[in-house]
Amino acid sequence: MARRIAVVGSNMTDLVTSIIRMPAPGETLEAPAFAMGFGGKGANQAVAAARLDADVMMVTKVGDDVFGQSTIDNLRNNGIDISHVGMVAGQSSGVAPIFVDESGENSILIIKGANNDLKPADIDAAAEDLKQCDLILMQLEVPLETVYYTAAFAEKHGIETILNPAPAAPDLDAAKVAKVTFVVPNESELALLTGMPTDTDEQIEQAAHALITRGIRTVIVTLGSRGARLITADKSTMIEPVKVKPKDTTGAGDAFIGSFARFYVETKELEASLQKAALYAADSITRSGTQKSYATTAEFEAFVAANRA
Repeated sequence: MARRIAVVGSNMTDLVTSIIRMPAPGETLEAPAFAMGFGGKGANQAVAAARLDADVMMVTKVGDDVFGQSTIDNLRNNGIDISHVGMVAGQSSGVAPIFVDESGENSILIIKGANNDLKPADIDAAAEDLKQCDLILMQLEVPLETVYYTAAFAEKHGIETILNPAPAAPDLDAAKVAKVTFVVPNESELALLTGMPTDTDEQIEQAAHALITRGIRTVIVTLGSRGARLITADKSTMIEPVKVKPKDTTGAGDAFIGSFARFYVETKELEASLQKAALYAADSITRSGTQKSYATTAEFEAFVAANRA
């Protein structure tokens, strides 16, 4: 089993509707299919790492509604340590209505619910277990104060960190997350964080450098079907994509980040881990759903072998 990873973040129940197109205001359309699944950026990233045999613990909150216990059961069934998953009385769990069109592109709404109740006190309660971790993963579907507190905790205890600033928060204080090891936005999140355009590779690099000038050392920009770009103060490296026929791109970014965390804690080889993560994310979009599209170690090894042939 790979070294220990903590995810301090969100969970959601995905409510997935397949569509031909989005309805216009006031219009009603029939949609071809509906499905429910487990999601949330934090839980997705935790499951991706766990399915690749990482030792994963999660710090999160669920509501006491119909979705709360099923979320806890799902994390447990994926081999994730649920010691610090709390249930909030009288609160709804997080849900995410997702609309997937015929090309596999998706549009997502999120209702945070109990995720808003994840507080710095929960980090203190999990502190002794967090200190045993090699890497802590964070996202922005929980309160910013908790993200800041977790980043400071990790810095104090010498734990490496990944911040996925999603969904983008324009009021994110870069100074309070400047010491995280890796910041991993997509193009639109990078644009919102910096107030700069990200339509071209040159603009993406300029925006990433704007974050670097604020103290962030390493920026990894996910580019969907174009792969990813690793940017530091003195280097920019393209992580090439793997060409597959997409069936559903939902959760691909989380597959990339969760698998990257797993590969990186094992080897500390940054570029090689990102290249493997690009393969893992590509494999995930060949199947429907979010967490259920994430490969196990054996399935991923088979995908890698097939793409080397």
